[in-house]
Amino acid sequence: MDKSKAREIYSKLVRIRYFEERVAQLFAAGELPGFVHLYIGEEASAVGVCSNLSDDDYITSTHRGHGHCIAKGGDVSRMMAELMGKATGYNKGKGGSMHLASTELGILGANGIVAAGMPIATGAALTARFQKNGRVAVAFFGDGATNQGTFHEAINFASVFQLPVLFVCENNQYGVGSRITESTNIKDIATRAASYGIPGEVVDGQDVMRVHEAAGRLIERARSGQGPALLECKTWRYRAHFEGEPDAAYKSDKEEREWERRDPIIVARKSFVEEGLLTDHEMDDIEKAVHGEIESAVEFGRSSPDPKPDEALEDLFA
Repeated sequence: MDKSKAREIYSKLVRIRYFEERVAQLFAAGELPGFVHLYIGEEASAVGVCSNLSDDDYITSTHRGHGHCIAKGGDVSRMMAELMGKATGYNKGKGGSMHLASTELGILGANGIVAAGMPIATGAALTARFQKNGRVAVAFFGDGATNQGTFHEAINFASVFQLPVLFVCENNQYGVGSRITESTNIKDIATRAASYGIPGEVVDGQDVMRVHEAAGRLIERARSGQGPALLECKTWRYRAHFEGEPDAAYKSDKEEREWERRDPIIVARKSFVEEGLLTDHEMDDIEKAVHGEIESAVEFGRSSPDPKPDEALEDLFA
């Protein structure tokens, strides 16, 4: 990793964090419609993976998808406008938080249905194979998704046809309020890859450099025609399942403190300094600049027009 890549990665880490913190404030103030599921604490997974992708590559996301969109290069002003339901948003204010999409960036959509992005990513990878365009697809999903039928169907199909797709499980230890150990009788979800004859790896999802390295190998493997893989990022969401959740008592305070000591931004700052890639001063400057970006995004969203009522039935597909 060179200095330029380190700057890009650190910028995206803090851009996700500050975007999500601002979204939490706006939601609490009643400025955002619908529900929001925040990505705070999981930033290293999206950034580490997407730092190996080009604009032409594809990703599919989840209901907790703001981080994936930013990591893939999404514009925070258009994202904020979308969350506010404004016409200048990525989906003209009609998709909202759980359906952010940008085909020009290869973002095939966040998705409110658990595991629903996996078959979409597999289909995109099938297209890439037929067109021989060298593109790769990445499907992001949570630990709860691995007990859905679509998880097994998508991986099985991708394995049989050796498709260029990486399945990335962001194991934040909980499916809503159910701990993974209560719903899955294996230590590592990545071991399920063996059932389909594909590689499965576990990585520290709090360490962006480790995720970047592991994902880079597996993405290059897929791009070179060697087929899919399953990457499990062990991580932790700092917020409740969704903003406004009445009670998150299922999470242990002790465990929360242990994970927060390994905050992805703290880990990244330490690593970049130790590797001589970025100084504390340089990272402070990046954070200051990103703060300004997010505030500009908020003002862009607030000043944007609402969608016109007569456009309600446009952009519908069946």
